[in-house]
Amino acid sequence: MAGDRKAVYVETTVVSCLTARPTADLVDAARRKVTVEWWETRRERFDLYASQAVVEEAAEGDREAARRRLAALADVAVLTVTAATVALARELVRQRAVPASPRNGALHVAVSAVYGVDYLLTWNDRHLDNAETKPIVRDVCAGFGHVSPEICTPGGLMGGTGMADEIIKEMWRIKDGMAREHGHADGRALS
Repeated sequence: MAGDRKAVYVETTVVSCLTARPTADLVDAARRKVTVEWWETRRERFDLYASQAVVEEAAEGDREAARRRLAALADVAVLTVTAATVALARELVRQRAVPASPRNGALHVAVSAVYGVDYLLTWNDRHLDNAETKPIVRDVCAGFGHVSPEICTPGGLMGGTGMADEIIKEMWRIKDGMAREHGHADGRALS
């Protein structure tokens, strides 16, 4: 993508995390906190993109949750899925760089690569933000004449703010709150 600012493709898991209701699950709560912080403090530094696949995925499921996800995407430019993106997605799956399931993972990578997006923002660390498969993704994209986007989480795109420490602090805050709710302090029953 041309311009002074870097381009970020916002994958569906990020929008889902951004708009999710608060949860007691420590990992989900920490991811939500990081995502909200990135969205509120960092997104203006980037040009944001998604694809029609993201919009379609965001529109699925619970009506109210879908409304929140689509509202978050309202100001995000939508990139067109083309024959070139579909061909690259098929090759990413064929080369086992990205699995066929969950659906659209390979398409998210392909759209990002074909359009020259710098970063693909995701919480899918099993299939997309995976250190073992990223070299394969880069090789397949290069074979098609494209540069792979840097695949990362919102925390990975925070500009060196020590988000790992922040996630741990947030997890401890939530754990301590839950312990207090159940009559425990520091892992011991209150007398």
